[in-house]
Amino acid sequence: MLRFAQLCDQVSKTAKKLEKRRLVADYLRAQPEQTASQAAIFLSGEVYPAFSEQTLNVGGSTVWRAVQQITGHSEEQMAQAYRRHGDLGSAAHELWPSEFTGSVLTLPDLAKLLDDIAASRGPSVKLEKVVALLRQCSALEAKYVIKILVGDLRIGMRESLVEEAIAIAYEQDDLAVRRANMLLGDIGETLRLAAEARLGEARMRLFHPIGFMLANEVKSSEEAISCFTDAQIEDKYDGIRAQVHCGDGRVRIFSRTQDEISESFPELIPIFEAVPEPLVLDGEILAWSTAGPCPEPTGSPLPFSTLQRRLGRKRVSGKMMQDVPVAYVAFDILFASGELTIDRPLLERSQMLTQVVSRLRAAESAGVGRAIGQSTLQFDSGEAGSEFPRVIRAPSFEAHSAAEIDRIFSEARARGNEGLVIKNRESLYMPGRRGGAWLKMKRELATLDCVVTAVEFGNGKRAPVLSDYTFAVRGPEGRLVNVGKAYSGLTDLEIAEMTEWFKLHTITDFGHSRLVEPKIVLEVAFNNIMRSDRHESGFALRFPRIVRLRPDKPPEEADTVRRVEEIYLSQPGARGNRVIG
Repeated sequence: MLRFAQLCDQVSKTAKKLEKRRLVADYLRAQPEQTASQAAIFLSGEVYPAFSEQTLNVGGSTVWRAVQQITGHSEEQMAQAYRRHGDLGSAAHELWPSEFTGSVLTLPDLAKLLDDIAASRGPSVKLEKVVALLRQCSALEAKYVIKILVGDLRIGMRESLVEEAIAIAYEQDDLAVRRANMLLGDIGETLRLAAEARLGEARMRLFHPIGFMLANEVKSSEEAISCFTDAQIEDKYDGIRAQVHCGDGRVRIFSRTQDEISESFPELIPIFEAVPEPLVLDGEILAWSTAGPCPEPTGSPLPFSTLQRRLGRKRVSGKMMQDVPVAYVAFDILFASGELTIDRPLLERSQMLTQVVSRLRAAESAGVGRAIGQSTLQFDSGEAGSEFPRVIRAPSFEAHSAAEIDRIFSEARARGNEGLVIKNRESLYMPGRRGGAWLKMKRELATLDCVVTAVEFGNGKRAPVLSDYTFAVRGPEGRLVNVGKAYSGLTDLEIAEMTEWFKLHTITDFGHSRLVEPKIVLEVAFNNIMRSDRHESGFALRFPRIVRLRPDKPPEEADTVRRVEEIYLSQPGARGNRVIG
């Protein structure tokens, strides 16, 4: 474990990607295969391989209490150390008692102890076992064991860089390593195959997420058409990207962050459970309505703010499924008929997808999955027996000119969608990559001028500075009401200067956060506006980012709640009442 901790420290101290890769490759090459395999998993920032459904289930508060119990430091001393370093592992390294000099703990030993912690039940038992583990560690070992426990290694490594290091360490082809890891969902097993020159034996293991292919943003149709002229165009939906793995009665749905979200959408599960052969689809989950325009007579998508009511729920009631119905709009197919399809051109994949979705629709129409009574829902839309399918093939269009793209863009906005995704029809599916084969084009909303009302210390290198800003607009009688929070957009120099200003203009200091005098105006951009009960304004900005400081504008000239609601109501598909006076 000590050697692994030393490696992590070395890697964290260099910003050079090639040097990080070299250090990891040298370490892996020098270790027994079992140790190297476990190290590869930890270096990827995980406790368990991607395919595994096992979780450690240890909260940061448990680890915090364990460190406090071992070091004997007060809550305030712990908080100060945390602010100095930005993460608990580094703070613990500073506070660690000198009498803890470490042991002969190995990485396989650590893995077994983590399994024991994962299997234990109850916070008190977990705390006891975390304390017992950390007591075996020197300060440096504790630093990185804690980082592993809280899932925040933060040494500048990514799984792709670990893949490259494996290729170098065992003199294997980089693409072969990457492909084996994608198929297996286990970088530890990938390392073992690489060490034994058996990467070609890797076979697809379902029910772990494959990296999502991403799109580059373009500002105009002219820019898009300059990239390629044979384009397949789809609407850019305002939902959540979702990858469905199904077959043999099993179903798992993964978000773009590769978290499983199956439990949030139980009405989709029975439909995919009926799929007899293994299948992996890429698409979008949308809140859905049977009212409104759509390329086919099945309904239309609702804004993200509607779908948000479904997210993160462990249990979804029948009433919630009735109030916020959802549909899965599929736009790509990654695995079918026993083989990966990502190496086929988009044109071929699209034809396969159309056939697969047709079969799913036929099965759904025949009543597959009505066990929970939610595979299709009845709506009072003015037509008796009206219903919509839960799995829909994303409509696609062809375009060969900027004028055609502009026309399709306008139609997509009229349907209530964000814009377009423009795809090269000859492109292969590149997991986890953002390249020029897929492009996205969307309309930006207006910006808002907002007033900073509260600030927080950041994380990592921004732990010593106040970098997270809560901001407000003017409500009735000029009272400030919050609409969001952002932490990106300003330079390090601007943040440092604003930190000093906020410290001098603090109204209430809560330690990690503080209320400040409402005198600083920011120009804030965002993707869209949602109704929200969290903020007093009744609205929240989605994906806000700071455009610039506005020292030229006094708080009295900041935007109003009325302006926020005007923008909200201008969004396609928005649901709202009167504009606030």
